[in-house]
Order: sequence, then structure tokens, then C-alpha cells
Amino acid sequence: MGLHPLEFSESYLDSPAFREKIKAHEAELDKTGRFIKELYKDGKNLINATKQLSLAQKKFAQCLGEFKFEYIGDAKTDDEKCIGENITETLMKPLEQFRKEHLGSAKTARKTYEKETEKYYSSLEKLLNMSAKKKEPQLQEADMSVQVTRQQFQESSLEYVCKLQEIQERKKFECVEPMLAFFQTVFTFYHQGYELAKDFDHYKKALQINIQNTRSRFEGTRSEVFELLNRIKESPQEYRQTSPISSEGYLYVQEKRPPPFGSSWVKRYCTFVKEQKILHMKTFDQRSGGKLGETESVTIKSCVRKTTDTLDRRFCLDIEITDRYVGHVTVLTVQALSEDDHRFWMHAMGGKESVCQSLTPYLNSITKHVFIFTGINDQGLYRVVGVSSKVQKLLNLMIDEKSSEIDLATSEDWDVKTITSALKLYLSATPESRVQAIHCLVHKLPERNRLVLSLVTKHLANVAANSKQNLMTVANLGVVFGPTLMRPQEETVAAIMDLKFQNIVVEILIEQHEKIFGHAPSSSPSLETTHLFAPTRQSKRLSRQNRPLAVYNPQVVTHKKAKAVYPCEAEHDSELSFQVGAIFHDVTISREPGWLEGVLEGKRGLIPENYVEIL
Repeated sequence: MGLHPLEFSESYLDSPAFREKIKAHEAELDKTGRFIKELYKDGKNLINATKQLSLAQKKFAQCLGEFKFEYIGDAKTDDEKCIGENITETLMKPLEQFRKEHLGSAKTARKTYEKETEKYYSSLEKLLNMSAKKKEPQLQEADMSVQVTRQQFQESSLEYVCKLQEIQERKKFECVEPMLAFFQTVFTFYHQGYELAKDFDHYKKALQINIQNTRSRFEGTRSEVFELLNRIKESPQEYRQTSPISSEGYLYVQEKRPPPFGSSWVKRYCTFVKEQKILHMKTFDQRSGGKLGETESVTIKSCVRKTTDTLDRRFCLDIEITDRYVGHVTVLTVQALSEDDHRFWMHAMGGKESVCQSLTPYLNSITKHVFIFTGINDQGLYRVVGVSSKVQKLLNLMIDEKSSEIDLATSEDWDVKTITSALKLYLSATPESRVQAIHCLVHKLPERNRLVLSLVTKHLANVAANSKQNLMTVANLGVVFGPTLMRPQEETVAAIMDLKFQNIVVEILIEQHEKIFGHAPSSSPSLETTHLFAPTRQSKRLSRQNRPLAVYNPQVVTHKKAKAVYPCEAEHDSELSFQVGAIFHDVTISREPGWLEGVLEGKRGLIPENYVEIL
């Protein structure tokens, strides 16, 4: 079982389950830190052993020198010396740097988070213990102070959650990449390991593709996570996790003691099941190490707002409960955290105050036309975008019932980039995709939806069949159409982390197009047993070995200059504008598939790969 995603909306709720998830992430980071320390220690031992081996080989070389075989000893000594240097540069330093910088920053963020937790809940208890008879300016000042402290705590919580997940994803390539570089160095300098290096070559290529894909997904996921983080900061109430079945949050419960000890207020995490009217209460304190107490369940008969005339505390409720004592009804007094929280619990337990309901999202209408593409051999097909105004104009013409039918095969107004971009825009504007199971569930789609999906995947299969010319492999098409066809149901961190699985679904749809759309499945298994009939990723390993690298073009690895063969107008600040014949210097492969990076007139930027030729 992997780590659970840390949802930003849960930072505001700060539930015991959320704290347990944070503990799991922290434990994983501690485990990674210990692993790097052990690896660093063993690496130093390896270097020392290499030095001892080098000394022994020098002595052996002297013996060989007496028999006029000095060149053998010299070659071995140079090799071992080179290996010792490469171990430090390629393996030890990157791992130690990752441990100090990233894991160290996580520990610093953890201390800040715990400090803000202590500060917020201390000020909150101080506010709730304040007498309601104090003057209104004093109460307002106290409320404002707690509000500022709460905002600081929530921002600290959001940043800490983001930091934890960033490091969890970053370590997948920051720790593995130095090891891959070290192994490659060892195989380069050991002539005796040549056969072993050949056997390792397939795994190395597969691992290189996985590292590239993981890094690319990390960059895309990171930007989406920060966008979600900013949206939640702007309107946190809209992202508060609610359920039609239950409501949950913190309440301070008054526990009465025998005279003369009075009563005490205990903070509890409460979950109210609306249909059964059962309130589950757990004792939980973040400042005491997050220890979770026993759960107490009561049945609620009624809920009444408690005024300050009878109790010198704000935001209080009187709840009539049963099952707590046998034979009679008991009144339980609880205190909410704020006025908004008070209204929330009143509404959840059958109070008179209402809670605003969120509006349902508006669904776009389904497009009525499907078209066939040309230019199947164009490099970067679907990766290179068209002009936005022309794309929107074409899409508007195709969905307008009053417009005449457009013949894309003979029309000279629409180029390949405009047509492919219009298809992507059309798919991104359609209602929620229903392709969540393969083969059997595809045939449960409405006829119109299945026809559209069949035409699209058949066309993509033709594109992939010409990948040697257009460089658009099945993996590349999965990256492009995964987020388009398989959009998430909600904006959460978990949905962002699942983007990689959407790409896999689209890849299977393209590869197995004839089987999935050629005939209906022999039976209609339930969703739980569908996986028995679907091809596994393991079974596709051999067939995928012969693919070109997903985002790697070996033709331009070692070159430094390129010449423009087509003019290009930049559509983004990171791109370069140029005319035919322009010479680019210091050309390298970009992380963005289908693009290069180069310098033109002192400015460095992105260059479309199919617009230039390598010199």
C-alpha cells in the first residue's frame, strides 16, 4: 500500500486521519534519510577499498614491470583512479546534496508546522475560554488575533503538505539518477564488465525512459498542485470537504464532574452520521504527539443553540442524546470553533440555520461532427499546436448547425496543426469521459460516444504506425491525450497523481483498438472482475522494448548548431521567433517533447524540432 495523497482541503479540517497521513509521509522521509546515510557510509568504504585495490595493483604493476609488462599495470591504475573519482562525483555528492538540501528543508518545515500548530490551538483555547461578558471591542480584537493565527497555521499546513509530497516525488529521480550514472561509469571503465553492460543495456534504457517520464510528470504535477494550492488559499470554504452522508470537525465537549470539581472542556474530533443521527466522538490532541483516544458514540434527539445568558461561552450548542446513560435522555453541551462552524453544525444536526450549497458545474453540449485528418507523417503531430484564433474558428464552424459542411480533405484554409488542435480542444470541452474500464465497459457506452471514441483511437493508431516519420509513438500520444480523454472528477492532489494512469489507459486503447472496438466482449463482467480480461502492463513489456524513446531523439544528442528551414513566430515568452536560414548555437534537447533549446542573437529559448536541421 503506497502513501495516501495529502489533500490541501484536509489541512483546514486537520482531522486525526490527516495527521496519520502526515506521519506516514514523515516516516517515509526518515527512512529515505537513513538509507542515504547508510549508502554514503558504504560508498566511503567502497572508495577506501578501491584505494587499497589500487595500491595492490601498483605493486603488482611493479612486478609486471620487471617482466616488461609495465603498460598493463599503468592501464589498470588509471582505470581504478578514474573510477574512484567518478564514484564521488556521480554518486556520493548528489545523494549527500539531496539529503542535506531537500530532506533538511522538510525537517525545517516540520518544525515550523509543529510550532504553528502549538501557537494556533493555544490561542484558540484562550479565545474560547474568554468570557462572553467582556466588551465587544475586546472580543473582536481577540477574534481577529485568532483569525490571523489560524491563517498562518493553515498556510503553514498547506506549505508543509506541498513540501512533503514534492520531496516524495522528487526522490524517485533524484536518488535513482545518481545510481544510474554510477553504474554507467563502472561499466565504461571495466573492460571485463562489457558483457554485463550489454545485458544491463535494456534495463538502463527502460529506466532512462521511466526517469524522463517521472521527471516530466513531476514538473506537470507540481504546476497543477501549486495552481490548486493558490485556488484553495483564495477561497478555502469552497473546498471544504463535505459529504451528504456525514459531517465532521472539531468540537469542545463539556464534561461535568462530581462536586466540587465543576466541569472541563475537552477537544474532540466528531463525525455526525446524518441518516442515523449518530455522533462519533474521538479525543485527539495534535500537541501531544497526535495520540488518538477511544471513540464514544451517542444518538442525537435534538439540537438547540445555547445562549450566553446560561453559559459564559460563545458558539455553544445543547444536544439531547441517548445511549450514553441507560434509561434517560442526557443533555450534552458542546462548543464550536467559530460562528461559521457553529452554523455548520446547527445545519448538520437539524438546526434552523442554513448552509449554502455549492452550484453544480455546467456541462458543455456534445459536438455533432467528426472529421478525418491529413498529414499523417508530419513530425510532432498533435504536439505542435496551431494558431488559437484559427482553431477556435474551425471548431465554431463545425459545431454550428447552420453552417455548411466543411470538406477538410480539399479545403486549403485549414492546415494540419489547426485541425489537430481543434480535435484536442473539442475533446477537452466535452462532458466527463466514461472510459474507465477497457473493452467490456467501452461497449456499455452510448452508441454515439463509442463511435466518437472508436474514430479517435483508430486515427491515433494510424498516427502511431507512422512514428518513425512523425516521432509520435504510442507513449507520446498517451501523454497528449491522457489528460484530454480521462479528466478527473474533482480537483484534488490524488487526481493529479493519477495522471500517469490516464496515459496508460489511452495507450491500451490505441494498441488494442481492433480488439476493443472490433467486437463486443463475450460476457459483461462486473467492475470488480474486469481486470481478469484486460491485458496487463507486464504482458506488454516485450512489445514495448522496440519502441523509440518517448521523448528522446538520438539524432541531435551530440550536435551544437542547427539551421532554420522554416520561419516561426513565437507564441510564448519561452519560445524563439526566427526566419529561414537562422543559425542556432548551443543546441540541446529540451525536456518538452518535440522541442529543442538553443541560443539565437544572445537569447536562449525553445525551438520546434521539426523546424530546423542539425548542422
